[in-house]
Amino acid sequence: MLWPEHTVTQELLAEAGRGEGAAVNKLLERHRAALRKLIQLRLDRQVARRVDASDIVQDVLLEANGRLREYLDDPQMPFHLWLRHLAKDRIIDMHRRHRGAQRRSLDRERSLASPQFGDQSSFDLASQLVGSELTPAAAAIRQELQARFIVAIEQLDDDDREIVLMRHFEQLGNSEAATALGMTPAAAGMRHLRALRKLRAILGERPSLTGESHG
Repeated sequence: MLWPEHTVTQELLAEAGRGEGAAVNKLLERHRAALRKLIQLRLDRQVARRVDASDIVQDVLLEANGRLREYLDDPQMPFHLWLRHLAKDRIIDMHRRHRGAQRRSLDRERSLASPQFGDQSSFDLASQLVGSELTPAAAAIRQELQARFIVAIEQLDDDDREIVLMRHFEQLGNSEAATALGMTPAAAGMRHLRALRKLRAILGERPSLTGESHG
């Protein structure tokens, strides 16, 4: 799970609402690592050469600190979705500033290398390699799978890439993704399915990627 545990976040929000400054600092700091991963995933490679993700994270946390009372007075979405909304706006601003109208990196035009792991999907393999204690060989395979997955995602259009990142990297549920995207859960589910079909085609793997082949 990318985002910190929800119950603790709610407790800290309640304390922050009572004016406890230490709770505000702890609340923001415990989301720093997740924000950094979120930003690194979405920051265009060419922009990333000019802008440090840590600087964007700090900007987001400063904005969140300044607007926290506004959020507490009217929390229309879970705190982590509000933070990712601030981060997304900041990333868009960085892309506009450093890339202008050009929205795609030339790196996204690279073709994906041929699958090296037989018929089993990279999702299936990765799910078996998520333990904290990996042998060097298993860690190397997981790194290879992640690299292939990232390159494949970069070949999707913006909408499809976003829903895949939300569901499979941030591990947001369908209702959370729908809230973040401003659409109905049904529409978010259809977008997710469409994106997985396109990703499957790029990876050249079996339908098990979407689970459609399972009874």
